[in-house]
Amino acid sequence: MIGLDIGGTKTRGIKVVDGEVVADLEVGSANVQNVSRETAAANLAELFARLDAADAALVFAGAGGIDTAADAEALASLIRPHVPAARVEVVHDSRLLLAAGGARTGVAVIAGTGSAAWGTNAAGEEARAGGWGYLLGDEGSGYWLGREAVRYSLHRMNLGLEPDALTLGLLTATGLAEPGELIAHFHSPETGRRYWAQQSRVVTQAADAGHAGARFLIDQAAHDLARMAAQVANQLGIDGPVILGSGLGMNVPRLQEGFRAALAEQGIDDVRVLDRDPIFGTIELAAGADGGEPLP
Repeated sequence: MIGLDIGGTKTRGIKVVDGEVVADLEVGSANVQNVSRETAAANLAELFARLDAADAALVFAGAGGIDTAADAEALASLIRPHVPAARVEVVHDSRLLLAAGGARTGVAVIAGTGSAAWGTNAAGEEARAGGWGYLLGDEGSGYWLGREAVRYSLHRMNLGLEPDALTLGLLTATGLAEPGELIAHFHSPETGRRYWAQQSRVVTQAADAGHAGARFLIDQAAHDLARMAAQVANQLGIDGPVILGSGLGMNVPRLQEGFRAALAEQGIDDVRVLDRDPIFGTIELAAGADGGEPLP
């Protein structure tokens, strides 16, 4: 079995033989919302060649932007040429989080390059919140934090204020000399969603150093992510578990604390931070696809 976690920044693939992961590799993103179809195809070709996956019987892939059967088929069509004998299953990547968290029902929240919440209840009903892409949403995501750091810096510039620690960190990370250059740099075809999501680390570092503005941004991200989780839980009539995962969700303690606190105000106390990478949810999901006992 081949498991894929196709994010906005990278694509990770594992090869599983008799329940054991025998290969674990990363290449660039194969998500066509973030890169061209040609780039996605090239990255998948590299990954499958390195995984030695031509004889795989099943490929289970999770990716952002899988909102319709047509979305799933479009990605599956890029995968099939590399595994001609395999059955290819494609799902929204939020499903990987719930499975990786060992839960059959509950709400999974992605806080990575993008953001989304998805859940299911014991009756098999499903609900989603967010996941509309960076032009329409992605609140609380890495891209959102990077963009808001730019907006914060430009606002200070308009007020005639000198660059502070957050702005200076952003200028250093982007190789720019002064805040006004951020405007053209942000709109440049040389930067994009992945690039600005990577700048979220500037915000988290500034927050760790005590910068009030950076802390406000992370607290707002936590609030927005919790709002999506609560919306899904309420639609499904469940009170957890809520599983927070992906890069920001798994690695930023202040965001985790704010997320828990905001959900506690909504009466949701069963909140868990994913303790293993979402890609391992493909193993659980594949077991169900193969006729075993699925987790979610």
